[in-house]
Amino acid sequence: MQNLLFIFLLSFLGNAANAQKITDDLLIKNILSKQTTAWNDGDLEKFMDSYWRNDSLMFIGKNGPTYGWENTLKNYKKGYPDINTMGKLDFTLIDVKRLSPEYFSVVGKWHLKRAVGDIGGTFTLLFKKIKKQWLIIQDHSS
Repeated sequence: MQNLLFIFLLSFLGNAANAQKITDDLLIKNILSKQTTAWNDGDLEKFMDSYWRNDSLMFIGKNGPTYGWENTLKNYKKGYPDINTMGKLDFTLIDVKRLSPEYFSVVGKWHLKRAVGDIGGTFTLLFKKIKKQWLIIQDHSS
């Protein structure tokens, strides 16, 4: 009887951990969906809501690393000064992987459909759960 209870408990804990992974996986995907909507609405500040508002945020692009939320937003505004240069964003997710209870890695492709010429590339995002919220702490986009 005690063995059956132990097996049931292990099964329950395994299912609870799996359910949490699925829930977090969906939360991450939802964040990226909201980012896409914000970008396509021309709202860079709202797009940046999913980034960690901290000087330690790291964004790595073609010009190397940028540190800090404000600096990253400033670079986005410089590179995409209006809705025409922003275009319409689309993400294709390649891999969404839990690294630990606190970290998720996301690899994907980004594409901007624009009147001034389409562009795209790949990205790797590192999410960290901070105060019960998943936030991007590192973005490497090229």
